[in-house]
Amino acid sequence: MSEPARIRGASAVEGAADGSAGILLGRGHHRLAGAFAERPLALASLAFFVALCLLALLAPLISPQNPYDLASLNLLDSRLAPGAQGFSGATYLLGTDGQGRDMLSAILYGLRISLWVGLSSSVVAMCFGTVMGLVAGYSGGRIDSAIMRLVDLQLSIPSILVALVLLAVLGRGADKIIVALVAVQWVYFARTVRGAALVERKKEYVYACRMLGYSGARILFGHILHNVMPPATVVATVSFATAISLEATLSFLGVGMPITEPSLGLLIANGFSYLMNGEYWISIYPGLALLVVVFCLNLLSDELRDILNPRLQK
Repeated sequence: MSEPARIRGASAVEGAADGSAGILLGRGHHRLAGAFAERPLALASLAFFVALCLLALLAPLISPQNPYDLASLNLLDSRLAPGAQGFSGATYLLGTDGQGRDMLSAILYGLRISLWVGLSSSVVAMCFGTVMGLVAGYSGGRIDSAIMRLVDLQLSIPSILVALVLLAVLGRGADKIIVALVAVQWVYFARTVRGAALVERKKEYVYACRMLGYSGARILFGHILHNVMPPATVVATVSFATAISLEATLSFLGVGMPITEPSLGLLIANGFSYLMNGEYWISIYPGLALLVVVFCLNLLSDELRDILNPRLQK
């Protein structure tokens, strides 16, 4: 093949691959924003979630108290009802817990941990799982079988059980939780991306890339990767919500975050024993915050799935 013909062929392949990549890439970002703007529910859930993220990010600036600073806690202010005034004269809008933490401050700081752990684990799991799924779907044969049997084996074991075993070995801490969540979530990305890659590898632009002498890595990460991102993005949104819920579950069970740095799950656990005494706010308010975050993310994932589904496009 002559050099001009090779250049023209490469340009055609680039255009074909980018054109089939959906609305996530290139000019598709504007289409994605426009599709969100046309859906009031999607726009409202996104705006509310962004507001929650900003509150968590600005927690050190807007929180009345640093709940992680043990020296600032006063046991005389423990288990105060919402709106009560503390020993120092401060008013606690959402009350305090058994250690004298201001519940509003504790929720904002706990939200930071939950969002950070969920986002970090989802991003890492997405990167690793996407690579494994691409390799399995494009290679086929024994490599595909080996990766998929590992995926099937892990999916046959409950995620909470795998995470509990890993944390029992690794110990407590945000970094340990992220490792455990990545270990249980990468399989969902691998299976989803592998299915999309199996479809993409049979398309004309992949054959054209091979005829042009492109390497397997260039075909995978330069072309096929673009086209498997829409379903992977939807899975990432669901994974984000799942990771937050799973982290809260692990912390509630006492194997997640340390007691000095409570996340939403640990805050719920701290107030669980006080529910029968009528001191509901210690558990209920963190539980409501967790519910709102997960609900917003699930709404976003549903709307994003509909937007990125080509069968639903007009």
